[in-house]
Amino acid sequence: MNLICRLVATDDDLAACLSLRRRVFTEEQCVPEEIERDCDDASALHFLAWESNTPVAVARVVNKGYRVAKIGRVAVLSARRGEGIGGALMEFVLTTLVEYGFTQALLHSQEPVVGFYEKLGFVIEGERFFEAEIPHFAMCRRLYSTG
Repeated sequence: MNLICRLVATDDDLAACLSLRRRVFTEEQCVPEEIERDCDDASALHFLAWESNTPVAVARVVNKGYRVAKIGRVAVLSARRGEGIGGALMEFVLTTLVEYGFTQALLHSQEPVVGFYEKLGFVIEGERFFEAEIPHFAMCRRLYSTG
């Protein structure tokens, strides 16, 4: 696997992110477009994983203030799930967040992938809840600089 993860810096990359999110969330998971796209997109950090000039995974980070980042809109193309792409992208996201000075990461995990985030050091906080009629758990992780 020749995966390249990067922070989105161009309009073309952002368009690729939004297209992949639409495929996964709106088309595959039937999340309404007005929920999937929101006002946070304009100010968020967007991340993209490429393989052979094809976007295969995305993530978005919203600055919640007080050095807290909320990770969301994490998606991997359905045909590529289970290959480690999501994990590689998330490691890149977490490393970037430390470099940007964040000390805590939050996310809302869909119930079936809670174990994926637990392997990355996230822990569940609170009870199950629903977003877009999909069961979720709030999760958090402390971020530490290694340098």
